Amino acid sequence: MSRRTSTLVAAVLLVIVVVGVGTIVRVPFVALGPGPTEDTLGVVKGTQVVAVDGLPTYPTSGHLNMTTVSVSDGLTGLQALGFWLAPDRAVVPRDTVYPPGLSNDQVDQQNAAEFSASETNAALAALQQLRLPTRATVADIVPGSAAEGHLQAGDDIVAVRGTPVSTPQQVSDALNGTTPGQTVVVTYRRAGVQADVSIVLGASQDQKKGMLGIQPGVEPITGDITISLGDIGGPSAGLMFALAVVDKLTPGELNGGKFVAGTGTIDASGTVGPIGGIPFKMRAAHDAGAVTFLVPDANCTEAAANAPDGLRLVRVTTLSSAVSALDTLNAGGSPPSCS
Repeated sequence: MSRRTSTLVAAVLLVIVVVGVGTIVRVPFVALGPGPTEDTLGVVKGTQVVAVDGLPTYPTSGHLNMTTVSVSDGLTGLQALGFWLAPDRAVVPRDTVYPPGLSNDQVDQQNAAEFSASETNAALAALQQLRLPTRATVADIVPGSAAEGHLQAGDDIVAVRGTPVSTPQQVSDALNGTTPGQTVVVTYRRAGVQADVSIVLGASQDQKKGMLGIQPGVEPITGDITISLGDIGGPSAGLMFALAVVDKLTPGELNGGKFVAGTGTIDASGTVGPIGGIPFKMRAAHDAGAVTFLVPDANCTEAAANAPDGLRLVRVTTLSSAVSALDTLNAGGSPPSCS
């Protein structure tokens, strides 16, 4: 074999090895990109995303879309390189999405819990925005917890330790000063019948006070608000859920009948918080047809630097400011902007 032939053979073998390794060996990175965007005023998989029963509702049109970020995991070296070269993707270390020490299932459970909390906060923020009285409920029971066998999902919580409660925060506050193993009396209402039950409080890893082991919810005094959106996780849809509740419970079209999208966490008081991945969320919204995008104040600088052409950015700090900004847009005015 000549030197030229041997060199060529060696080069071919090297390429085969590199390609083989690149297509088999997994790398500790994930790729982020535009994720699904869903209309919180609409129907997804046959289910109304935001359903209101037992209260007067009003017609809606247009869109109030929540937005997400897609995560591609288990990448090989060549896949990571392909995503890195793609203009609408970003490759980041895996532990920025999946913290070390947590399994994928644990991360998914955490995201699901955050999403559920965002639903509760969105409903409460909307009801407070509309000045409607509320009642605390049991949204779910933690398996194996103190409340299991005593309370059920759907119960109204009337009082804890003799203190009347009407919001999830009041349920939590009523347990201040308690310790695991302490017995407390919870007054609840089930199918219209009120009763008391004694519960021995459990422990929590991150709190010193005793825990009931329930996921508290909130509903209007009369009627029910249900938020359902499949396998979406995380807290960043809170603002758009709250706006959908407000839109359905008030006359007129909050979005002016247009395609509005946005993002932002929300707490029970209506404060809008920052989120991650806003360039991808704006791209998904723009590609779906959005003309206006609601941006948490803390994300405005990044949003302005990455906004697709033709997408109007509106700065928001609270649910009230978001409602006011949309009212201003509908009236032909100029709401606060990120530019």
